[in-house]
Amino acid sequence: MPTAFRRDRRGDAPPPRTGSSEAETLRGFLDYLRASIAAKVDGAPEPQVRTAGVPSGTNLLGLLNHLAFVERSTFLGEEDVDWQATFRAAPADSAADVVARYREAVERANEVLDGCADLGAPLPRPRPGRPAPSVRWALVHMIEETGRHAGHADILRELADGATGR
Repeated sequence: MPTAFRRDRRGDAPPPRTGSSEAETLRGFLDYLRASIAAKVDGAPEPQVRTAGVPSGTNLLGLLNHLAFVERSTFLGEEDVDWQATFRAAPADSAADVVARYREAVERANEVLDGCADLGAPLPRPRPGRPAPSVRWALVHMIEETGRHAGHADILRELADGATGR
């Protein structure tokens, strides 16, 4: 039996206007995607926010939880050994909890990026001697990772309650 959808349709946000430098463009698009996926999860109904929409088990809360781990790993040098586990939020976590943790990870990542003037330089690491990607590579990787999962979230949110748009 079909689920009654809310059909909350928002207009799509246009691509961001950024400065003309490479760093401003990369950071502008990353922030645009970050805001899009956080908004897609914020306010999603329970239990649909954690209900798998596909056989792999992918769900809205898990996607954002995973991206918080990727932000911290990529920009802060934090290690995680079980990437598959990052796709599952704790049962006690609400959507608001996961959104807040994601936004905090993004804020900390942006603080690191604010101190990086050279896109070709390696990202700073809390433990010296550990390999680090260049700032450019990290930004492009996070644009790709966040964009891919934002697309997944678009579909899962529409399946959950009919909400569309960025």
